[in-house]
Amino acid sequence: MANVSTATRSAYDLAFQISPIILVNGIASNAVGKMLPIIALVGQVAGLAQGVLTSGITADAFFAKYLPVPGSTLISNTVGTYPFANQQVAANAIIQQPLNISLEMIAPVKDDAGYLTKLALFTSLQNSLNQHNQSGGLYNIATPAFIYTNCLMTAMTDITSGETNQKQVRFQLDFVQPLVSSAQATAVQNNLMSKVTGGGQITSPNWSGQIAAGGTAQGLAGSNGLAGSVVNFLSHAL
Repeated sequence: MANVSTATRSAYDLAFQISPIILVNGIASNAVGKMLPIIALVGQVAGLAQGVLTSGITADAFFAKYLPVPGSTLISNTVGTYPFANQQVAANAIIQQPLNISLEMIAPVKDDAGYLTKLALFTSLQNSLNQHNQSGGLYNIATPAFIYTNCLMTAMTDITSGETNQKQVRFQLDFVQPLVSSAQATAVQNNLMSKVTGGGQITSPNWSGQIAAGGTAQGLAGSNGLAGSVVNFLSHAL
């Protein structure tokens, strides 16, 4: 990104590397918009605000940097293999599957003080994420190619392989995006009930049609989306 402005680069780093994980509901229920950027869990909000207000921000200056792990899915379908009435039906027997997304969290110790605070930081982060999961919290995940909304966390695993003398530097965070969220189910149910009470037909394939996944990528990653959620959180927290 040789010719990219400082503001654009800072927005990119913020949305996709510094804090691409937004906690929704759960422990974020009392936060602004019921969303909480993961960077708030490690106490670096003040440093982020200072970078925004001064010369910009870079991912290397923060507790951790997040990168998408190869193998995440944007489309996942299986094809039915049971007997079909005819070839036309068989050709359309596509069964949609949940999407999987994994992020690599790179969090090396950067100075002598970091060795003393690492245990406390990771313990606090693990406790916060575990509490969020147990209370039914969801996650929005921003990647440069796709925005995953309303995801569930399935694992956080140490994947450090010896490329550095430090131990437990790289962690993999695994998420799954379910086929139907509670909001989507409610919308479909409300649509069905309005059909029933209005005397309309419910055999049309459109009454339970696909619900929007949460807006366009531009809207989610822009000023009103994931990056905007962090900035909005900062404006209320400071």
